Amino acid sequence: MKEIIGAIAVVLTFAGYVPYYRDILKGKTHPHIYSWSLWCLLTVLLVALQIKGGAGPATWVTIAAGLLCMGVVFLSLKSGKKDITISDTIVAVLSLVAIGFWLIADQPIISMILVIIADILAFIPTVRKSWHKPYSETLSMYVTNTFRFSLAVAAIGTYTFLSVSWLLTWAVGNGLFSLMLVIRRNHVKE
Repeated sequence: MKEIIGAIAVVLTFAGYVPYYRDILKGKTHPHIYSWSLWCLLTVLLVALQIKGGAGPATWVTIAAGLLCMGVVFLSLKSGKKDITISDTIVAVLSLVAIGFWLIADQPIISMILVIIADILAFIPTVRKSWHKPYSETLSMYVTNTFRFSLAVAAIGTYTFLSVSWLLTWAVGNGLFSLMLVIRRNHVKE
């Protein structure tokens, strides 16, 4: 059953990125290069922690997301707009520092906490940009992400801090970001 849930979550991962890619190519969505580059790096590195933590089929979702993040980075380099502030650069550096500490940490739980901190820091430039320009992101992707991360939690083979924490953080994070986009879109005209 966990394999079926994991497979559904992977399908949702790909389904969520289709409109995102389309909107990038149309110039409607403008991914923040710092956020997506850091997420790409973190997601690829995170697979090992999830395997060690017993995530089982939930790891498939992380692998799929890592591959799709690479596509977003490529597309944003090619056709994205640069909306980078000094605070974005500071947050990106802090995220890289957290990644560095994670890579030298020899404690899996501390490593996972550092990954989550780095991921949240990487989200800040996207949140900042989207607060001011709520139509610069594809809402459906973040709503889909909320569901796919929730399904991934249900697909976990063995429930441990290492297998659950990152997925749960992103289920909540994507849900809150989706809510913010909806609220801001009601206050800001396209």
